[in-house]
Amino acid sequence: MQGYTYTKGEHYPMEHLVFKVAPEDVERYLEVDHEIWTLKEAYAPGFDHIPFLYKEVWLNDNKPGEIHLIFAWESIESWREIDQKEYQAQLIKEFDEKFGRPYELIRVVQNEENFGVHRYSRFERI
Repeated sequence: MQGYTYTKGEHYPMEHLVFKVAPEDVERYLEVDHEIWTLKEAYAPGFDHIPFLYKEVWLNDNKPGEIHLIFAWESIESWREIDQKEYQAQLIKEFDEKFGRPYELIRVVQNEENFGVHRYSRFERI
């Protein structure tokens, strides 16, 4: 099929977090999330490259203020290295100070599934 690619047989660990914020705070949340979480995990100390393949942000129109953050990690090892408690605590502190509004982490899908969810294939328009 012209204009599309299909890749299968992959094994990229997936991180799926679900947050709840006041609907009027969504844009600000996403700005601060990008600045603190996306960029600081992308350029984390100890890595000579970005350790995740991509990050997507999904919003739920049926539940205003619900934000889904989806990461495809290059490997579980890279993910675990980024997930070190001290580094994560530093990022949480920076995020909380900069965002300054209430938010709630309502689901951590990878924990519910014991880190078993991975990307196997991808069909996409090019």
